[in-house]
Amino acid sequence: GQLPTWLQGMLLRNGPGMHTIGDTKYNHWFDGLALLHSFTFKNGEVYYRSKYLRSDTYNSNIEANRIVVSEFGTMAYPDPCKNIFAKAFSYLSHTIPEFTDNCLINIMKTGNDFYATSETNFIRKINPLTLETLEKVDYSKYIAINVTTSHPHYDSAGNTLNMGTSIVDKGKTKYILYKIPPSAPEKEKKKSSFKDLEAVCSIPSRSLLHPSYYHSFGITENYIVFIEQPFKLDIVKMATAYVRGVNWASCLTYHKEDKTWFHFVDKRTKKEVSTKFYTDAMVSFHHVNAYEEDGHIIFDIIAYADNSLYDMFYLKNLNKDFEETNKRTSIPICKRFVAPLQYDKDAEVGSNLVRLPSTATAIKEKDGSIYCQPEKLCEGETYP
Repeated sequence: GQLPTWLQGMLLRNGPGMHTIGDTKYNHWFDGLALLHSFTFKNGEVYYRSKYLRSDTYNSNIEANRIVVSEFGTMAYPDPCKNIFAKAFSYLSHTIPEFTDNCLINIMKTGNDFYATSETNFIRKINPLTLETLEKVDYSKYIAINVTTSHPHYDSAGNTLNMGTSIVDKGKTKYILYKIPPSAPEKEKKKSSFKDLEAVCSIPSRSLLHPSYYHSFGITENYIVFIEQPFKLDIVKMATAYVRGVNWASCLTYHKEDKTWFHFVDKRTKKEVSTKFYTDAMVSFHHVNAYEEDGHIIFDIIAYADNSLYDMFYLKNLNKDFEETNKRTSIPICKRFVAPLQYDKDAEVGSNLVRLPSTATAIKEKDGSIYCQPEKLCEGETYP
């Protein structure tokens, strides 16, 4: 086949690339050092380039010729001779740990600038043409967040919208929707667009020490769709992970007895919709789509019955008996939820408030909350 001549431009991709440094190996596929890729399409041809992200993490590991910076599935110690007392001495500095800047998940565009991102408070600016690594940006200098998603959205004005979690800040744990404006004009290039970063809305976590983990969120013309799921980060476990010698992934716990809560933020008022929407316990990583129709918000997600998907990508599980190991992994299901924002407030308890042709339901509860059951769009396989 041939590439069409009208296909012009560049595709930037990011992902884990190096899993072995010296005699040490990462435990998890998602831990690998970030490898940037570019595909340039021009006149029916494609040109490929790749380069490792020269993060502080990359440089420290390469200089030491071993893993010295911890990743989500691999806890590392700069000094291999540290004993338990030395680890304990470092305890306080790791309560909310100094996270890695190995930004290996996505590429974010703000104005004319490009950044490699992951789920920590660090992002790295890159040159999209040469894939050279440029300055490091720390979100926490501009807004009180400790972790964030690597899947931001963009609005029609060119703003970047994203969600982050502020952990036990001033005695509260909350989820923050924030907005990064486009890059400053050329004549103001010395001014960083991050200095104008705005906290649009905050949503209190239902638990101070067990905030929800989330990988993405949804967006419609007028609303942000945020799912507070019972797949939670245990702050106490995270605070002691370093001294106990366990990875941060082990600090994530699925609470199957809890509910999954849906939050909708009105972008115009910058306030959360007051009605409480919820569904049964589930785990979701990626949103597929979201839109509005006749007073309803419709959003599609890939949902799992538990959190075993992450365990599937430990390298020990990928290297042997993959299909057999994977049979224990939760089957992905594409679910469509329909949330009626406009409905008859006098509707009977137990009635279905969805007015669209869908098998998804939204049942009014006695306390005024709305229990949502999805339409199942399709079901995946137990292995790719």
